[in-house]
Amino acid sequence: MIEYIKGDIVELSPARLIIECGGIGYELNISLNTYSAFNGKATGMIYVYEVIREDAHLLYGFAERAERELFLMLTTVSGVGPNTARMILSSIPPAELIEVIAANNETALTGVKGIGLKTAQRILVDLKNKVKPVEAASLTDATGVTGTGHIAEEAVAALVMLGFQKAASQKAVVSILKSSPALPVEQVIKSALRML
Repeated sequence: MIEYIKGDIVELSPARLIIECGGIGYELNISLNTYSAFNGKATGMIYVYEVIREDAHLLYGFAERAERELFLMLTTVSGVGPNTARMILSSIPPAELIEVIAANNETALTGVKGIGLKTAQRILVDLKNKVKPVEAASLTDATGVTGTGHIAEEAVAALVMLGFQKAASQKAVVSILKSSPALPVEQVIKSALRML
């Protein structure tokens, strides 16, 4: 089991990070929260969760242990796999997600793409006693501001990597940037996730 990787950040997009350690480049699937935490940094330490399947070995990366713990809790819920858990953590910041679960807020969860009412109810029932609102204080909701040149391109690329159609993603991103051109890329993606 890999606990964390510390090294040079070679490539960073809203959905993945490549970090080089000991001459090896590791590709990690990340949430928007983690993207915000590493945006603009040349080096870093990222906590890892490894998924080994018959057809692939995947790494999921997290800026903080607390986010990884939430991810692991989400994946214990029936019907919530690693990609769905990452989608939830990209749509709802970890500190807010703890509050959503504590408040039994189905509406907030069903607002996440791919989460229906039954899955939202399962998440709330299964995690209600595992997550405490006081844990929210240990989580940070990092938000970074990126340059304006490639925001639309980065947002569309991230949405496509998350499994959305490119044309629909472009339409959503263009619509969001028309109304709010100063939004950072992670906010554009969060808004698009609600639209798609």
